[in-house]
Amino acid sequence: MADSKLLILDKTQIQQKINRIAYQLLEDNLEEKEVVLAGIWDRGYKLAIRLKTVLEEISELKITLLRVDLERQSSKLVFKTDMDEAKWKNKVIILVDDVLNSGKTLAYGLGVFLNTPHKKIRTVVLVDRSHKIFPIATDFVGLQMATVLKEHVNVIMDVPGVEDSVYLS
Repeated sequence: MADSKLLILDKTQIQQKINRIAYQLLEDNLEEKEVVLAGIWDRGYKLAIRLKTVLEEISELKITLLRVDLERQSSKLVFKTDMDEAKWKNKVIILVDDVLNSGKTLAYGLGVFLNTPHKKIRTVVLVDRSHKIFPIATDFVGLQMATVLKEHVNVIMDVPGVEDSVYLS
């Protein structure tokens, strides 16, 4: 990892991206009464919380927040959620993560919902690095950027004493 960090998004820009994505989600779900924001632990979940706050301010949608814990190092899908499957059955699922790199995390995240009937599944990421090796498409993206494989995108959100930011290092 390089010693230098390049600021990609500051606190204000992150909030602007979240606001824009929230309006896009609302537009995509105008006919719905409820959506499930499924945040991948931990930064995807933090982003889902932020999206929930904005969506509740701008709409009448009922927002159910779901925490998805994935074992990212496993070669097969291993997960836990913080609520029973019946809570998201036959609803719109919006899978949320901070950074899309290879697509493995989002692919595993989608796998959580494949055995349960749902209306539709959408994906949200704050930063898409465009290095996918899994066949994953993002529906809503805050920032799409081309990086080299050696570079790392670090999203800092809701860390006490540290301002929200996105860095490339």
